[in-house]
Amino acid sequence: MLTTRFAPSPTGYLHLGHAAAALFAWRHAKETPSGQGGGRFLLRLEDIDPMRCTQAYADAICEDLTWLGLAWDGAIRTQSAHLPDYRAALDRLAARDLLYPCFCTRADIAREAARSAAAPHESPPNSAAAAPYPGTCRHLCASERAARLAAGHNHALRLDTARATAEATAIAGPLTYHERTEGRLACHPARFGDIVLARKDAPASYHLCVTHDDAFQGVTLVTRALDLKPATAIHRLLQTLLGWPEPHYAHHPILRGPDGKRLAKRDHATTLRDLRAAGATPAALLARAAIDLQAPFKPA
Repeated sequence: MLTTRFAPSPTGYLHLGHAAAALFAWRHAKETPSGQGGGRFLLRLEDIDPMRCTQAYADAICEDLTWLGLAWDGAIRTQSAHLPDYRAALDRLAARDLLYPCFCTRADIAREAARSAAAPHESPPNSAAAAPYPGTCRHLCASERAARLAAGHNHALRLDTARATAEATAIAGPLTYHERTEGRLACHPARFGDIVLARKDAPASYHLCVTHDDAFQGVTLVTRALDLKPATAIHRLLQTLLGWPEPHYAHHPILRGPDGKRLAKRDHATTLRDLRAAGATPAALLARAAIDLQAPFKPA
């Protein structure tokens, strides 16, 4: 059965971009013909950031989706209730020597990246992202790592991407993924450098949690905005290393405001509840969201 999901973070109220993303996933699930097995649309709350996520925003997400008529199937998965699951996945990677502790601060990383700026290297695939981590703590000797850990130095856990990619390639050959409108595409995790899989301020990162939960919930079609398309390389790497099933992917255009900027919480995009208070109807908002996606819907 085709299964999609909408997975917002409860760090603010939903806006029209969220409505479009939810609609995109919901339509793929609900408009899949019964002869093809039908579909399920799941709701997941990605709330592992304890400093920004609140129950009030989580409740508002459910209220807004219900008002829009985008009903989800089954129970809501709340990531903060499943932290031991992510720890177990990290332990599996650590046992294969694919993780290392990183004690660097953001300032340390910026200084190291600036020093190596003259050296030729490939830029990260997301032009808005910072330069890949230069690998400073990867080169620490075992005794120094042990001493810093014993002293209680705060640290993140990074994936040794080169080593991990070599292992994944040995398992499955060159990494690829299936994009709904483009077919099979190659992916290159090395472009991200050594990514963080457990942050200093949270027990796991987006990349680990999202791939774990997609596998656990049986998601067969991952739908999301185009700006996350490059991250598929990292997700396919983790899926291969951990033996998780490979979903298909469908990336939709990014919704932008009149100023051309992406609709975002941090830029105070007009919320769905503000639009509702101004008299907007669910049908009108969903019609607007569908138009703004600027891509005809085709069942996967």
